[in-house]
Amino acid sequence: MSMGFLLSPDPKFLSKDEQRNMGSTWRSGQEAAPIVWRGLMVQKATQQLLFEVDWSGGGNFPNGIDVLVVDMPPGTGDVALTLGQLVHVDGAVIVSTAQDVALADVKKGVAMFQKIKVPILGMLLNMSHYVCPSCTTQHDLFGTSASIESAAEEMSLEVLAKLPLVPQLSMSADRGVPLMLQGYYDAERDPGVADVRSTMSSLAETVLARIG
Repeated sequence: MSMGFLLSPDPKFLSKDEQRNMGSTWRSGQEAAPIVWRGLMVQKATQQLLFEVDWSGGGNFPNGIDVLVVDMPPGTGDVALTLGQLVHVDGAVIVSTAQDVALADVKKGVAMFQKIKVPILGMLLNMSHYVCPSCTTQHDLFGTSASIESAAEEMSLEVLAKLPLVPQLSMSADRGVPLMLQGYYDAERDPGVADVRSTMSSLAETVLARIG
């Protein structure tokens, strides 16, 4: 969930009072204008997302959605605390690289979720490795997986999956189409894509099984 996508950058959808309150940078249409929100504003936006969005799709899905996945920044923050207080969260998947600086934030996040009684389903090692297309050699750009496996063992957690770094992942994100939903790819020419899809499919099955 990105706060930028919860707001319309088009002033025509706002009342005159709202346009005045948004300030000149918003009215000018500058997409790079920062959205500076204090804690209470972030909490309110999270509350609106949870309780004021029509998750039934206009009545097409009477029972609502099956799973809501909220992508949050590392460490602790207002969104995580608000979610833990307002709704029953089935579980959290901790995503990290193998770097020590990233794992320091992971430990804080894990402690926070434990404090607010949110079950931790496991950890995902992101950008675990990169396979060179010319030499087909695997490179651990951010360190080996040993560090995250050690940290997971220390916190009594399981490393659920290791997601490789592939260029197609960022390119598909820029196009606004998740790599998992793209139709065609060449498994021989893009083995990394097949690896990502297999890893994410396995992770999704594991998470669904654990949240029931």
